[in-house]
Amino acid sequence: MLTGIEEVDWASLGHAYGPADDVPELLRGLASADPAERETALDGMYGAVHHQGDVYDSTLACIPFLLELVADPAVQDRGCIVELLTSIGGIELDDDEELDELDADDEEFIPAANYAMAAAAIAAGADVFLGLVSDPDPEVRLTAPCALASLHPEPALVLTLLRERLTVERDTEVRLALVAAVGRIALRHASLRTETVDWLGWLARAAQDPGLRLAALAQRARCAPGDIPDDVVPWVTGLLEEIRTSANRPAPGTERAAAPTLIGQVRELLEEHAAGRPAPWTEELLRTLHAALDDRVDDRIALIVAQLRSPDWGQRSDAIWLCGGLIRVWRGRYEEVVRLVGAQLQDPEPRLREAATSFLERLFELGAPAADALAARLAAGPAGSGQGQSAFVGRSGRDGALLALARAGDTRAVPLLARALEEPEVRRELLYAMDGLGPSAAMLAPLLRRRLAEVELDERLYDRAAPLLYALAAVRGGQALPEVLRVLRGAPANRRDWVREAALRTLAAFGPAAREAVPDMRRLLAAESAAVATTAARALWAAEGDRGDVLPALERWLRPGTTGADWCAAAQALGEIGPAAASAAPALRPGLLSRDLWVRVRSAAALWRVSGEASASLPVLLAAWEENRHARADIAECLAEMGPAASEAQLVVLTELTRRRRHNAREGGSGSHDIHHDEKLLTLCRAALARMERGTF
Repeated sequence: MLTGIEEVDWASLGHAYGPADDVPELLRGLASADPAERETALDGMYGAVHHQGDVYDSTLACIPFLLELVADPAVQDRGCIVELLTSIGGIELDDDEELDELDADDEEFIPAANYAMAAAAIAAGADVFLGLVSDPDPEVRLTAPCALASLHPEPALVLTLLRERLTVERDTEVRLALVAAVGRIALRHASLRTETVDWLGWLARAAQDPGLRLAALAQRARCAPGDIPDDVVPWVTGLLEEIRTSANRPAPGTERAAAPTLIGQVRELLEEHAAGRPAPWTEELLRTLHAALDDRVDDRIALIVAQLRSPDWGQRSDAIWLCGGLIRVWRGRYEEVVRLVGAQLQDPEPRLREAATSFLERLFELGAPAADALAARLAAGPAGSGQGQSAFVGRSGRDGALLALARAGDTRAVPLLARALEEPEVRRELLYAMDGLGPSAAMLAPLLRRRLAEVELDERLYDRAAPLLYALAAVRGGQALPEVLRVLRGAPANRRDWVREAALRTLAAFGPAAREAVPDMRRLLAAESAAVATTAARALWAAEGDRGDVLPALERWLRPGTTGADWCAAAQALGEIGPAAASAAPALRPGLLSRDLWVRVRSAAALWRVSGEASASLPVLLAAWEENRHARADIAECLAEMGPAASEAQLVVLTELTRRRRHNAREGGSGSHDIHHDEKLLTLCRAALARMERGTF
């Protein structure tokens, strides 16, 4: 085994962490009889030799040995090695990708040709995978179909083999892998697509196993998304019910040795997620189906609603996670979905409660239909805790429900936030959630004041004080002025400007109640930091309403050579002052021609607010609207203020309101506030359109 491994000059090759002289040990570890040693070796292969999907020269040198290990039935956990080979050889570069795209002098340079050579090397030995579809080890049979569909150079041969194997395979998950591989071939090879789509359609109706029918339906939808039948929701719902009633006991788990590796941790999380569920594989099938349905939002919502009403808690949990992906990308009517998710907060299954809480945390105003359920969950007390035990500990426990309730703007959160503020530690997100609770949150000011007074003026001041300062600004807690001044004056050198800016923002929110701080504000007008100086100007204007010192302090940042961020800070401050800053209009005008989009947007908005000149500002705002979708909320806010003066933007605003995809949706990631920011944009667009149509505020 591993013949010739010593003949390779591994030290001359490299991987993510330097010379590859440790690779022979990793390869031998993959063949070890010790499960923990095998897992450690596999973790090392992914961590160094195939780090984040990269293919190094050492990765190429490993391929013959990995293929040899896969072919040896005496090697255990060969399914993991098949997956590794599939990942190494399955990266498909675009036809127009330049092989010398990266700088060859860079120490981390990886030639794009490495990926093509890896695919070719594995394809040359891919016949080894043909025999694995009937291997005695179900884990090997589970991974072989994807390897064949991705790497074998004869897709027609593979397609025939997979379909034939399906007639004799008895393992449920392996059968699903066979169908998924058939779908993958159809997607990769247009010449085989029509035949394969027809076969998948036949299987979706002819198979006896409802799981197999669901898998075929999902793959058919994936391969032919434009031809998904109109009755897909009742069809899928019926299949899920068949699966629920036929798979009435959880599949037995496989005990594996624990190893302190990343791969081991991921495996344990997946096993925990699937534990106690008769058919955990339905989640991936439904994810494939939802991806194919794409912008058919109403169908996707109907499917999720049906799942949320299922007696199977696993299906309800899947529905929540699937809806999380749907709601952050697509606009729609989610009231019933949110209400049903809220109902899961009382379920005895902790994983379901955790999923529901995590989902509701991100909804902000869209979480209102679940407010009663959230309040009931919070009123019930911490499940399983003894008297006196904290009720507000843990990211997904009661503090998550409280965060969701507060972000929904429900005032029932206020007394519960007061209790949370009595705890030794407070989740910082709760402090940032106080700005949507209105006047009722004023009762929190004394508690926030006390906590701010306890914060030490050390190098961690910003991290500890900033959330409290934000919350005090939100509740207009002017009685905390002495404590805010203590922070402002006592800021240490570490992140001093950040601390000062945060404190000054709070003073600006206090308005005239912060007059005692006027000398500090005047002193900081001359700060070298534009963020500090402009925030001091805003606070001084809010406290005194005297523009004498404020306008010159702001205009000094509207000069040639000023950075974009500094210019924007000054322009925003002038815009907040409004018509009283009309004399600053000439200083703002050069910003309309800046190369920096945000300088143009801030300048145009400020120019309108100080001068009321729509003719100069509106074209800039509309151009920026098309150029950068992330500027749209700020622009829409200004358009709403302009009203009839922005009437030529009516079509732009109306078009945004008719779009189904959220303006800030992005592939492969999302932020905790993305939904909230998009809903804010929609609210501002509706306000702008109403003012344009009515001609009144």
